[in-house]
Amino acid sequence: MASKAYIVEDNDLIRDNLVGTLTELASVQTVGYSTTEADACYWLGRHPKDWDLLVVDLFLEQGSGLGVLRKCLQRSAAQKVVVLSNYATAEVRNRCLACGADAIFDKSTELDLFLDYCTARH
Repeated sequence: MASKAYIVEDNDLIRDNLVGTLTELASVQTVGYSTTEADACYWLGRHPKDWDLLVVDLFLEQGSGLGVLRKCLQRSAAQKVVVLSNYATAEVRNRCLACGADAIFDKSTELDLFLDYCTARH
């Protein structure tokens, strides 16, 4: 059975490519997406058990991915939260981990590591 992912990404092209890549290369089914912190938090609050993997960008149309991370602090151990960002500096990585992220990957240099992480979850 495929893992179920929810994606928080405001760039249409990146999100569409991510959905296709996760489906094809990692056997991950995308169950929905949000482009803002408020929409993501609302969906997560109404669907606490409907996802296995949450992929979050830090800079959104409105709000921040950090707020989304904080919303997921009370999740099952099987549910993983991953930050996928162009700003994966050491400081940002530490801040994301402090807010509850399980892993952080740079969009431009660590996509293979991200996909390996998603694939290893099966």
